[in-house]
Amino acid sequence: MEALVASYGDTSSDSESDSTPPVTAADPSPPPVTLPPPPIDLLNPPNSLGNFDFLERNTENRIRSFPHIDGNYALHVYIPVVIPSERKKELALFLKKATSFVPGLHVVDIDVPLHILVKDDEKLVQAALGREFHISLGRTVPIRVHQIDSVVAMLRQKLQFQKRYLINFDKWEVFVNDDQTRTFLSVEITTGGLAEVTKQIQGVNEVYKLHNLPEFYKDPRPHISIAWAVGDISQSLQRAVEGEMRKYNLGGSSSRSMFTCKFGNIVCKVGNKTYNICGSQGQ
Repeated sequence: MEALVASYGDTSSDSESDSTPPVTAADPSPPPVTLPPPPIDLLNPPNSLGNFDFLERNTENRIRSFPHIDGNYALHVYIPVVIPSERKKELALFLKKATSFVPGLHVVDIDVPLHILVKDDEKLVQAALGREFHISLGRTVPIRVHQIDSVVAMLRQKLQFQKRYLINFDKWEVFVNDDQTRTFLSVEITTGGLAEVTKQIQGVNEVYKLHNLPEFYKDPRPHISIAWAVGDISQSLQRAVEGEMRKYNLGGSSSRSMFTCKFGNIVCKVGNKTYNICGSQGQ
Protein backbone atom coordinates (compact mmCIF):
# COMPACT_ATOMS: atom_id res chain seq x y z
CA MET A 1 0.00 0.00 0.00
CA GLU A 2 1.42 3.21 -1.11
CA ALA A 3 2.25 6.15 1.17
CA LEU A 4 1.94 9.30 -0.88
CA VAL A 5 3.96 12.22 0.35
CA ALA A 6 3.59 15.98 -0.32
CA SER A 7 6.18 18.52 0.80
CA TYR A 8 4.85 21.91 1.86
CA GLY A 9 6.59 25.16 2.40
CA ASP A 10 6.41 27.27 5.55
CA THR A 11 3.38 29.55 5.35
CA SER A 12 4.24 31.53 8.46
CA SER A 13 4.78 35.26 7.98
CA ASP A 14 8.19 36.90 8.26
CA SER A 15 8.15 38.81 11.55
CA GLU A 16 10.86 41.20 10.35
CA SER A 17 8.72 42.36 7.46
CA ASP A 18 5.97 43.37 9.89
CA SER A 19 8.19 45.73 11.84
CA THR A 20 8.96 49.19 10.43
CA PRO A 21 11.00 52.02 12.03
CA PRO A 22 8.93 54.82 13.61
CA VAL A 23 8.45 58.01 11.60
CA THR A 24 9.65 61.16 13.34
CA ALA A 25 8.56 64.72 12.65
CA ALA A 26 12.12 65.63 11.68
CA ASP A 27 12.24 62.99 9.00
CA PRO A 28 8.75 62.58 7.53
CA SER A 29 8.15 59.79 5.07
CA PRO A 30 6.08 60.23 1.91
CA PRO A 31 2.48 59.02 2.11
CA PRO A 32 1.95 55.41 1.05
CA VAL A 33 1.06 54.83 -2.57
CA THR A 34 -2.31 53.15 -3.07
CA LEU A 35 -2.10 50.52 -5.80
CA PRO A 36 -5.04 49.83 -8.08
CA PRO A 37 -6.85 46.51 -7.64
CA PRO A 38 -5.66 43.62 -9.83
CA PRO A 39 -7.54 42.87 -13.07
CA ILE A 40 -10.66 40.83 -12.37
CA ASP A 41 -9.50 38.03 -14.71
CA LEU A 42 -6.52 37.34 -12.45
CA LEU A 43 -8.95 36.29 -9.72
CA ASN A 44 -10.25 33.52 -11.98
CA PRO A 45 -7.44 32.51 -14.39
CA PRO A 46 -8.09 30.21 -17.36
CA ASN A 47 -8.41 26.50 -16.47
CA SER A 48 -9.03 27.35 -12.83
CA LEU A 49 -11.62 25.73 -10.60
CA GLY A 50 -13.22 29.07 -9.79
CA ASN A 51 -14.47 29.10 -6.22
CA PHE A 52 -12.73 25.79 -5.52
CA ASP A 53 -9.22 27.19 -6.12
CA PHE A 54 -8.67 28.21 -2.50
CA LEU A 55 -9.18 24.62 -1.36
CA GLU A 56 -6.03 23.57 -3.17
CA ARG A 57 -3.98 25.24 -0.47
CA ASN A 58 -5.82 23.56 2.40
CA THR A 59 -3.16 21.50 4.19
CA GLU A 60 -4.69 21.12 7.65
CA ASN A 61 -5.23 17.36 7.22
CA ARG A 62 -1.88 16.61 5.61
CA ILE A 63 0.72 14.65 7.57
CA ARG A 64 4.35 14.39 6.59
CA SER A 65 5.70 10.88 6.10
CA PHE A 66 9.17 12.15 6.97
CA PRO A 67 10.27 15.32 8.81
CA HIS A 68 11.43 18.36 6.87
CA ILE A 69 15.20 18.87 7.12
CA ASP A 70 17.06 21.70 5.39
CA GLY A 71 19.01 20.32 2.44
CA ASN A 72 16.61 17.41 1.91
CA TYR A 73 14.38 17.15 -1.17
CA ALA A 74 11.43 14.81 -1.72
CA LEU A 75 12.15 12.31 -4.52
CA HIS A 76 9.29 10.70 -6.48
CA VAL A 77 9.60 8.54 -9.60
CA TYR A 78 6.41 7.84 -11.53
CA ILE A 79 4.57 7.23 -14.80
CA PRO A 80 2.18 10.10 -15.69
CA VAL A 81 -1.38 8.97 -16.52
CA VAL A 82 -4.27 10.86 -18.10
CA ILE A 83 -7.73 9.26 -18.01
CA PRO A 84 -9.38 9.13 -21.47
CA SER A 85 -12.23 11.61 -21.85
CA GLU A 86 -14.76 8.98 -22.89
CA ARG A 87 -14.40 7.10 -19.59
CA LYS A 88 -14.52 10.01 -17.17
CA LYS A 89 -18.31 10.23 -16.84
CA GLU A 90 -18.61 6.57 -15.86
CA LEU A 91 -15.88 6.95 -13.24
CA ALA A 92 -17.51 10.13 -11.95
CA LEU A 93 -20.76 8.25 -11.33
CA PHE A 94 -18.94 5.89 -8.99
CA LEU A 95 -17.27 8.79 -7.18
CA LYS A 96 -20.76 10.08 -6.39
CA LYS A 97 -21.69 6.68 -4.98
CA ALA A 98 -18.48 6.44 -2.95
CA THR A 99 -19.11 9.88 -1.47
CA SER A 100 -22.48 8.69 -0.17
CA PHE A 101 -20.63 5.92 1.73
CA VAL A 102 -17.74 8.13 2.86
CA PRO A 103 -18.65 11.85 2.97
CA GLY A 104 -15.09 12.79 4.00
CA LEU A 105 -13.47 11.90 0.66
CA HIS A 106 -11.20 14.52 -0.94
CA VAL A 107 -9.66 14.74 -4.39
CA VAL A 108 -6.01 13.65 -4.34
CA ASP A 109 -3.40 16.44 -4.59
CA ILE A 110 -5.76 19.42 -4.73
CA ASP A 111 -7.72 18.48 -1.58
CA VAL A 112 -11.16 19.51 -2.86
CA PRO A 113 -13.95 17.78 -0.87
CA LEU A 114 -15.89 15.45 -3.15
CA HIS A 115 -19.19 16.14 -1.38
CA ILE A 116 -19.00 19.67 -2.83
CA LEU A 117 -17.97 18.59 -6.34
CA VAL A 118 -20.68 15.95 -6.74
CA LYS A 119 -23.27 18.74 -6.85
CA ASP A 120 -21.90 19.82 -10.25
CA ASP A 121 -21.10 17.11 -12.81
CA GLU A 122 -18.84 19.39 -14.85
CA LYS A 123 -16.81 20.45 -11.82
CA LEU A 124 -16.60 16.83 -10.67
CA VAL A 125 -15.17 15.61 -13.98
CA GLN A 126 -12.82 18.57 -14.31
CA ALA A 127 -11.43 18.63 -10.77
CA ALA A 128 -11.46 14.95 -9.86
CA LEU A 129 -10.66 13.28 -13.19
CA GLY A 130 -9.43 15.92 -15.61
CA ARG A 131 -5.84 16.15 -14.46
CA GLU A 132 -2.65 14.11 -14.53
CA PHE A 133 -2.35 11.10 -12.23
CA HIS A 134 0.69 8.96 -11.55
CA ILE A 135 1.76 5.35 -11.09
CA SER A 136 4.48 5.38 -8.44
CA LEU A 137 7.58 3.39 -9.36
CA GLY A 138 9.31 3.99 -6.04
CA ARG A 139 8.65 5.32 -2.57
CA THR A 140 8.62 9.07 -2.05
CA VAL A 141 11.75 9.57 0.03
CA PRO A 142 14.06 12.41 1.11
CA ILE A 143 17.42 12.78 -0.64
CA ARG A 144 20.32 15.18 -0.13
CA VAL A 145 21.19 17.79 -2.72
CA HIS A 146 24.48 16.07 -3.62
CA GLN A 147 22.57 12.89 -4.55
CA ILE A 148 20.24 14.47 -7.11
CA ASP A 149 22.48 14.38 -10.19
CA SER A 150 23.58 10.83 -9.49
CA VAL A 151 20.03 9.54 -8.96
CA VAL A 152 18.72 11.18 -12.13
CA ALA A 153 21.66 9.96 -14.23
CA MET A 154 21.35 6.37 -13.02
CA LEU A 155 17.58 6.34 -13.54
CA ARG A 156 18.10 7.48 -17.12
CA GLN A 157 20.77 4.86 -17.71
CA LYS A 158 18.64 2.08 -16.23
CA LEU A 159 15.34 3.05 -17.88
CA GLN A 160 16.35 4.73 -21.14
CA PHE A 161 15.10 1.98 -23.45
CA GLN A 162 11.42 1.41 -22.78
CA LYS A 163 9.09 -0.09 -25.38
CA ARG A 164 5.56 1.16 -25.87
CA TYR A 165 2.82 -0.84 -24.15
CA LEU A 166 -0.78 -0.50 -23.03
CA ILE A 167 -1.81 -0.16 -19.40
CA ASN A 168 -5.20 -1.52 -18.38
CA PHE A 169 -6.73 -0.02 -15.25
CA ASP A 170 -9.27 -2.65 -14.35
CA LYS A 171 -10.04 -2.64 -10.63
CA TRP A 172 -11.25 -0.15 -8.04
CA GLU A 173 -9.22 -0.79 -4.88
CA VAL A 174 -8.75 0.67 -1.41
CA PHE A 175 -5.30 1.30 0.06
CA VAL A 176 -4.22 2.56 3.48
CA ASN A 177 -0.84 4.21 4.00
CA ASP A 178 1.80 2.76 6.31
CA ASP A 179 0.83 4.70 9.42
CA GLN A 180 -2.96 4.39 8.89
CA THR A 181 -3.41 8.16 8.64
CA ARG A 182 -4.99 8.12 5.17
CA THR A 183 -7.17 5.84 3.08
CA PHE A 184 -7.05 6.03 -0.72
CA LEU A 185 -9.63 5.18 -3.36
CA SER A 186 -7.54 3.94 -6.29
CA VAL A 187 -7.69 2.20 -9.65
CA GLU A 188 -5.33 -0.80 -9.81
CA ILE A 189 -3.53 -2.49 -12.71
CA THR A 190 -4.03 -6.27 -12.52
CA THR A 191 -3.67 -7.42 -16.16
CA GLY A 192 -2.30 -5.54 -19.16
CA GLY A 193 0.84 -3.55 -18.38
CA LEU A 194 1.39 -5.10 -14.95
CA ALA A 195 4.53 -7.03 -15.99
CA GLU A 196 6.06 -3.97 -17.65
CA VAL A 197 5.36 -1.62 -14.74
CA THR A 198 6.69 -4.19 -12.27
CA LYS A 199 9.93 -4.44 -14.24
CA GLN A 200 10.29 -0.66 -14.17
CA ILE A 201 9.77 -0.68 -10.40
CA GLN A 202 12.61 -3.19 -10.14
CA GLY A 203 14.86 -0.85 -12.11
CA VAL A 204 14.05 2.07 -9.81
CA ASN A 205 14.70 -0.17 -6.79
CA GLU A 206 18.21 -0.89 -8.06
CA VAL A 207 18.97 2.83 -8.27
CA TYR A 208 17.48 3.47 -4.83
CA LYS A 209 19.55 0.66 -3.34
CA LEU A 210 22.78 2.12 -4.72
CA HIS A 211 21.97 5.38 -2.94
CA ASN A 212 20.95 3.74 0.36
CA LEU A 213 17.31 4.71 -0.18
CA PRO A 214 14.41 2.49 0.96
CA GLU A 215 13.15 0.21 -1.81
CA PHE A 216 9.54 -0.17 -2.90
CA TYR A 217 7.09 -2.65 -1.40
CA LYS A 218 8.04 -6.32 -1.81
CA ASP A 219 4.87 -7.17 -3.73
CA PRO A 220 4.00 -3.92 -5.52
CA ARG A 221 0.44 -3.26 -6.70
CA PRO A 222 0.70 -0.49 -9.31
CA HIS A 223 -2.24 1.93 -9.30
CA ILE A 224 -3.34 5.54 -9.48
CA SER A 225 -5.11 7.18 -6.54
CA ILE A 226 -8.23 9.24 -7.20
CA ALA A 227 -9.41 10.30 -3.74
CA TRP A 228 -8.42 10.10 -0.08
CA ALA A 229 -9.89 10.36 3.41
CA VAL A 230 -8.40 10.92 6.84
CA GLY A 231 -7.64 7.82 8.91
CA ASP A 232 -8.31 4.16 8.17
CA ILE A 233 -11.85 4.00 6.79
CA SER A 234 -11.06 1.13 4.45
CA GLN A 235 -13.98 -1.08 5.55
CA SER A 236 -16.61 1.55 4.72
CA LEU A 237 -15.01 2.38 1.38
CA GLN A 238 -14.46 -1.28 0.50
CA ARG A 239 -18.20 -1.93 0.61
CA ALA A 240 -18.75 0.66 -2.10
CA VAL A 241 -15.89 -0.77 -4.18
CA GLU A 242 -17.13 -4.35 -3.99
CA GLY A 243 -20.56 -3.38 -5.24
CA GLU A 244 -19.12 -1.40 -8.14
CA MET A 245 -16.73 -4.13 -9.25
CA ARG A 246 -19.50 -6.70 -9.73
CA LYS A 247 -20.52 -5.04 -12.98
CA TYR A 248 -17.03 -5.45 -14.41
CA ASN A 249 -17.17 -9.27 -13.93
CA LEU A 250 -13.53 -9.45 -13.01
CA GLY A 251 -12.11 -12.93 -13.37
CA GLY A 252 -14.78 -14.04 -15.86
CA SER A 253 -14.67 -14.36 -19.62
CA SER A 254 -16.41 -11.00 -20.05
CA SER A 255 -13.96 -9.03 -17.92
CA ARG A 256 -13.27 -5.52 -19.18
CA SER A 257 -10.97 -2.74 -18.11
CA MET A 258 -12.25 0.52 -16.69
CA PHE A 259 -9.96 2.42 -19.01
CA THR A 260 -6.74 1.91 -20.98
CA CYS A 261 -3.87 4.27 -21.69
CA LYS A 262 -0.48 4.05 -23.40
CA PHE A 263 2.77 4.14 -21.49
CA GLY A 264 4.39 7.43 -22.46
CA ASN A 265 7.29 8.31 -20.20
CA ILE A 266 8.82 8.13 -16.75
CA VAL A 267 9.26 11.26 -14.65
CA CYS A 268 11.48 11.95 -11.65
CA LYS A 269 10.41 14.84 -9.43
CA VAL A 270 12.88 16.21 -6.89
CA GLY A 271 11.44 18.99 -4.76
CA ASN A 272 9.80 21.34 -7.24
CA LYS A 273 11.99 20.32 -10.19
CA THR A 274 10.91 17.70 -12.72
CA TYR A 275 13.23 15.51 -14.82
CA ASN A 276 12.16 13.46 -17.82
CA ILE A 277 13.77 10.04 -17.41
CA CYS A 278 12.67 8.35 -20.64
CA GLY A 279 10.08 8.23 -23.38
CA SER A 280 8.56 5.15 -24.98
CA GLN A 281 10.36 3.59 -27.92
CA GLY A 282 9.18 1.49 -30.87
CA GLN A 283 5.68 0.67 -32.00
